[in-house]
Amino acid sequence: MTHDAFIQQQILKGQQFKALHEAPGILVTPNPWDAGTARILTALGFKALSTTSAGLAYTLGVQDCTAGFSREQNILNARAVADATHLPVAADLENGYGDRPEDAAETLRLSALEGGMVGGSIEDATTRPEKPIYDFQLSVERVAAAAEAARALPFPFTFVARAENFLHGVRDLDDTIRRLQAYEQAGADVLFAPGLRSLEEIKLICQAIKKPVNVNAGSKGFPHSVADLQQVGVKRVSLGGGLAKAALAAFTRAAIEVQEHGTVDFLAAAHAVDFAELMYREHQNA
Repeated sequence: MTHDAFIQQQILKGQQFKALHEAPGILVTPNPWDAGTARILTALGFKALSTTSAGLAYTLGVQDCTAGFSREQNILNARAVADATHLPVAADLENGYGDRPEDAAETLRLSALEGGMVGGSIEDATTRPEKPIYDFQLSVERVAAAAEAARALPFPFTFVARAENFLHGVRDLDDTIRRLQAYEQAGADVLFAPGLRSLEEIKLICQAIKKPVNVNAGSKGFPHSVADLQQVGVKRVSLGGGLAKAALAAFTRAAIEVQEHGTVDFLAAAHAVDFAELMYREHQNA
C-alpha cells in the first residue's frame, strides 16, 4: 500500500471511529491480541477493536508492563491486528514508554503512522512500585502532549487518557475524578479509570466528565452488564485481557484433560469453534 493510500484508509477509519463515539448507544471495543483473534471479532460483527497489552504479554510469556515488551513490539502487534481487519483499531500504549511528555507524544504518533491505529490510550502509571502514579502536574503535561500529537496527525485519532489509581491500590475516587477532569481539559477525547467496580463510582465519574467514559468489563468477576454500564452513562466498554484470559483458561483445561485423562472431549462440536465458518461470516459482514 502506498503512503497516500494508507493515509486515505486512516482518514476513513478515523472518521468512522469518531462517529461511533458520537452515535447513540454504547460502543463495545473487544480486545484481540493477534491477527487471528482480530479476524474472529471482526467476523462476529463488532464495530471497532482495541489491542490489549495483557494479551500481548501472555502471548510473549512476559509481564504486562513496559519492561515486558518494547514499544516496537507493541506497535508491531498493533499493526498485525490493524492489517487483519477493516475495522478501526485503537492501541493500548501502556504509559507511553517513558516518563517525559515527549515520550507519550512520540509513542502515540508511532502507533498511528506505523501501527495503523486510529485511537490509543496512555496511562498515568509510572511502572515503579515505590511511586506507582505520576505527580498530578506531570500527568497533565503528558496528556496534553499526547493530545497535541493526536491533533497533529493527518487523520482523526481518538485519544484516551487513563487514570490508573485503582489498579495500583490508590483507592481515591476524588483524586481520580480530579485527574480525569484535568485530562479532559488537556485534550483527551475519552477518559478511562480502570479498576473501578462499583456502579455508583462509575456513575459519579460519568457525571463528572463531559466527554465519553470507557470502562473495562473484562476483569475477573466484574459484576455489571453492558446494559448496566450504559444506564449510568458509560459510552465505551472494553474487555482488556479478559478474552485472552478466557482463551488461555480453555487451552489449559484442554491440555489438563489430555494429560490427566488421555481424552480429547474438548474437541466436541458443542465446544469447538469452526474458524472457517467465522471467516465466511467475516466476508459476509465486510
